[in-house]
Amino acid sequence: MNMNFVDLIIKKRDKNSLTSEEINYFVKRASDKNFPDYQISAMLMAIYLNGLNYKETSDLTMAMANSGKILDLSQIKGIKVDKHSTGGVADTTTLVLAPLVASCGLPVVKMSGRGLGHTGGTIDKLEAISGFNTEVSEETAVELVKKQNIVIMGQSEDLAPADKRFYAMRDVTGTVESIPLIASSIMSKKIAAGCDALVLDVKCGNGSFMKDFSSAEKLAETMVEIGENINKKVIAIITDMNEPLGKHIGNSLEVIEAIEILKGNISGRLKEVSLELGSLMLILGNICETKEEARTLLEKNIKNQKGLKKFKELIVSQKGNPEIIDDYSLFPKCKFKKELTSEFSGYISDMDTYNIGKAACEAGAGRKTKTDKIDYGAGIILKFSLGDKIKKGDILAEIHSSSEERLKNAENILKSCIKISENPLKSKKTILKIIGG
Repeated sequence: MNMNFVDLIIKKRDKNSLTSEEINYFVKRASDKNFPDYQISAMLMAIYLNGLNYKETSDLTMAMANSGKILDLSQIKGIKVDKHSTGGVADTTTLVLAPLVASCGLPVVKMSGRGLGHTGGTIDKLEAISGFNTEVSEETAVELVKKQNIVIMGQSEDLAPADKRFYAMRDVTGTVESIPLIASSIMSKKIAAGCDALVLDVKCGNGSFMKDFSSAEKLAETMVEIGENINKKVIAIITDMNEPLGKHIGNSLEVIEAIEILKGNISGRLKEVSLELGSLMLILGNICETKEEARTLLEKNIKNQKGLKKFKELIVSQKGNPEIIDDYSLFPKCKFKKELTSEFSGYISDMDTYNIGKAACEAGAGRKTKTDKIDYGAGIILKFSLGDKIKKGDILAEIHSSSEERLKNAENILKSCIKISENPLKSKKTILKIIGG
């Protein structure tokens, strides 16, 4: 079928729907490195302005997924359920729920990325463990999951290559905030990673990409609808990101917090969201029939430490040092530490989560550009949560850095991120809505 790319741009510019063949043609041409950027940019802007319907979005998702290699997980028995988060501060759910659900009999093949900006990446966190290898081949990944039900690996370069070009183009053409383009980007990579079913954690609030509930809800609904259109089970939860999900922000610090949850020593928002996501994964994987049954099993495997043992298996199989589980001194440490104290008494009424993440990044825990090196010991430990009552002089947070200058810069950012008022907050929810299923 002969097509003219300009005709497709005009068709979408004029608010008409594209056929499956036209979208496949668009993605095929975009996958050609010699195809001009300006025509891709024009199409992306037309989509940004006029949107895509659910059928178009599903077609775009599948075309992007099929633009490269699809991971073949057919040798692994059982339903392969993946999990994806749209990104947040102190979001360490993968390190809690992956070993936990694997200990319940669900095979977990998790491809994760690195952090950039105010959010951390799972791969960076795991590399804070001495020797841990995230560069795992497809063949090795399959063997590890067949043996122990779990692998966590870096994203393959040949998965959904069209998405990589679109992603780079959107960033420089003002077309990032398009729900169909965001949804197809996320879903195409997950489909290419070989999952049978998917649980999504869509963040909402000042520390997330989606600042308001309605936008987060629309994104979640779009991704669930894509799943329905391509016959994959997808469930999305919308979670609050108006404060960091965990108390530890920074690579080594977040691994320690995940271990403490698996040891049964701490609870809170991070554990709550991890158990919710894990429960939904067990249901989609046909391990459990109800959330109550799944939640009970997950809590049991924290209490009997099966989840912790599975995490240790993961570390050993990927060449990391398992002794870190019982000896946190083996993690990278920072030379400098500063306590931030409260100048007032009252209640913590607001947190600027985005800039708390930026403060941790400034301390050395994250990257401002892709080539920046990470200080694995750097970060922030929060001592209170939103709504907590505090007294003047209480320690609000600890800042860790290997540089006095970066420590001071992080402190200056963090000072303005935590607001204190005289009046207590109304009750707040962490899990705002569940969509799908």
